Amino acid sequence: QVQLVESGGGLVQPGGSLILSCEVSGSPFSILDMGWYRQAPGNQRELVAAVRHDGTINYADSVKGRFAVSRDNAKNTVDLKMNSLKPEDTAVYHCKVDLDLPPPFRYLEIWGQGTLVTVSS
Repeated sequence: QVQLVESGGGLVQPGGSLILSCEVSGSPFSILDMGWYRQAPGNQRELVAAVRHDGTINYADSVKGRFAVSRDNAKNTVDLKMNSLKPEDTAVYHCKVDLDLPPPFRYLEIWGQGTLVTVSS
């Protein structure tokens, strides 16, 4: 059974930093894309940052220059380093991975339960 274990959320003051980590275990399939999404109360879930299997990285415009995503393919982990945090970064952050399925299937999305990040003084 595939499991995503997220860690690192919490309460931080504006301007502070946090690191979120996500570890994938139990997958018989290789991992394609890995990334982080977030959902604030009343908002839709949105992409924060993702690393494709070829190393391409995408960031939401709102976090560019402040957040950095990285993956370790040997450990099946993806981390999100968040600097200069703002109150508007407050949200539940979810890890998502895409597993490479054999034909005729394409890929399978797996989501983590989420970890709460609160930015407040």
